[in-house]
Amino acid sequence: MERLTAKQNEKIKYAVSVRDSAKVRRESGLFFLEGARLCADAAENNVTVYRAFFTSKALEKYASYAEKIIAQAQETYEISEEISSRLSDTQNPQGIFCLCKAENRNAETAEIKTNGKYIFLENVQDPSNLGAVSRTAEALGIDGIFVCGGCDIYNPKALRASMGSALRIPVYSCEKANEFVKMLNEKGLLTLASTPDSSAELITDVDMSDGAVCVIGNEGNGITQATMSACKKRVTIPMDGRAESLNASTAAAILIWEMVRR
Repeated sequence: MERLTAKQNEKIKYAVSVRDSAKVRRESGLFFLEGARLCADAAENNVTVYRAFFTSKALEKYASYAEKIIAQAQETYEISEEISSRLSDTQNPQGIFCLCKAENRNAETAEIKTNGKYIFLENVQDPSNLGAVSRTAEALGIDGIFVCGGCDIYNPKALRASMGSALRIPVYSCEKANEFVKMLNEKGLLTLASTPDSSAELITDVDMSDGAVCVIGNEGNGITQATMSACKKRVTIPMDGRAESLNASTAAAILIWEMVRR
């Protein structure tokens, strides 16, 4: 295993650029992972590990995880603690990092089940929300997540917040939300626009047994008018308290539960 010691090493600079830039991730077809468990999850789920970086302490402390990653990685490097601090996006780095090859996750070409249950996030900005939705979606067993705008699906913070779920459950991205909703309508799926508007139909009253896609909008502005108009129904979560709306990931958890409980 080659040892890297210079912070200005081109491989380290490139890894940082993949970590920090959605544009670089998109153009390179790579994404960045940090942490023993998350990197090992990627290796175990047949994600192609392009480059893996380990500190000597990590190789010893997380030996079982490191073995799985090394077995799958195309290139492996030992790095200094100083480089680990540069690569890390957390307060207490574990000293394991990977660059992985992204799958083609284009929603327009995805195999969509006409009787499936999906969540659609439009312009959701907070990567923690995307990560939390991924965890809930996997835990409750829906078929996938569509994302349009907002943070990209390979954002490192979103992947970390998902605790590996975003690597296991299908997460697809699309370019134009309203056009994609129209395509879903043509496939026969029930498309639902979630809104805090009390005049919308209660989600608890909607029959989703034949397949449905529920759209959740931006944290501050909600769903765009074009996407709202494209959906077959507007739905709302019944609320008796004084709060006017829910956090995006909280709303998603309730909507997913309503999808699967029946």
